[in-house]
Amino acid sequence: MEAVRTCVGCRTRAPRSALLRVVAVDSVLVRDDRATMPGRGAWVHETDACVDAALRRRAFVRALRVPGPLDTRTFQMTLQRNG
Repeated sequence: MEAVRTCVGCRTRAPRSALLRVVAVDSVLVRDDRATMPGRGAWVHETDACVDAALRRRAFVRALRVPGPLDTRTFQMTLQRNG
């Protein structure tokens, strides 16, 4: 049975393989394609709607429990390049 995670953007549950894991590295949001990076991770559908909702609601900051704002520019650029 595959693990189920909740998307921080749309708040729906989905299999782990359908979501993208992201982590914070020195207050920079980084995609974790292999889901093996150390530390706390957040899961999100790799769609513009879910990522925009998570950014707008500051869901990544809460899910990753970082004390200050996150730099999301690099993360957003890699999504546009891959999507």
